Amino acid sequence: MDPATPVPDGFRHVHAEVNDVRLHYAIGGAGPVVVLVHGWPFTWIEWRAVMPLLTERGFTVVAPDLRGSGDSAIPAGHWTKRDEAEDLHQLLRHLGHERVFVVGTDVGSMTVHAWAQAYPDEVSRLVLSEAFLPGFGLEEHMNPVNGGSWHFGFHAQSELAAMLTAGKEEQYLSGFWSMMTRGGITDGDRADLLRAYTRTDAMRGGFEHYATLVEDGRAARAGGPVGMPVLILNGEHGLPQDVLLDGARQAAMDVRADIVPAAAHTFAADNPVWTADRLARFFTTTPA
Repeated sequence: MDPATPVPDGFRHVHAEVNDVRLHYAIGGAGPVVVLVHGWPFTWIEWRAVMPLLTERGFTVVAPDLRGSGDSAIPAGHWTKRDEAEDLHQLLRHLGHERVFVVGTDVGSMTVHAWAQAYPDEVSRLVLSEAFLPGFGLEEHMNPVNGGSWHFGFHAQSELAAMLTAGKEEQYLSGFWSMMTRGGITDGDRADLLRAYTRTDAMRGGFEHYATLVEDGRAARAGGPVGMPVLILNGEHGLPQDVLLDGARQAAMDVRADIVPAAAHTFAADNPVWTADRLARFFTTTPA
């Protein structure tokens, strides 16, 4: 991805070598650290509208590109959500921090849940959004025969999916972008995202987030419930919340939920002010 892709005022592009992977992230602000983890088919750009609002509310914001996405390295072969979680753990330590607030959306929710399981003393509070959790509801929605979504199986065949979409990236991705937003993902965002997804091997890198979902589910079930406070967010026009909420109540011990008004799957872009306020309130409110 072009490192000149604009970041909000007060932010900068940085790369770090962690866990044998070169990760790109945008960082800005001062105060407690919030890590924002994107979904597919997005990059850190998914959070661009909300990032400066969180810094205004007194946080340091780190928005990484997951391995395989954006301007981060695209390793060969497959990798699990635990591998992605280890990347983020090591990135946090590279930055010199030991505690963090973590927000994930879409496949990023799966990754940050794995992070919270692996390092429960590191993740102070966890936000899961616009996803189904591996091991806790996702598998039932991966089978088209039972009304599940077709794209899980297609994307899981990462090399085949990349071959079939080669040269057709814009045609393939545009439908997802249009379906997932209520206008928050702008034409400029799409252009930046398209540059990211048309670099060499980038489509496979994105599809790799799906390649190990069954294995991810087994690991998640074996990991047990997490104990930190968990907030479930869905856009008013996004995925139905019941699947994620039901799964989170199995995967976590302290769960609350909210709906982002006037927003779709890309809720942080569609309604950034509401999102920033809700996140800040969750991060700063003393548990009951």
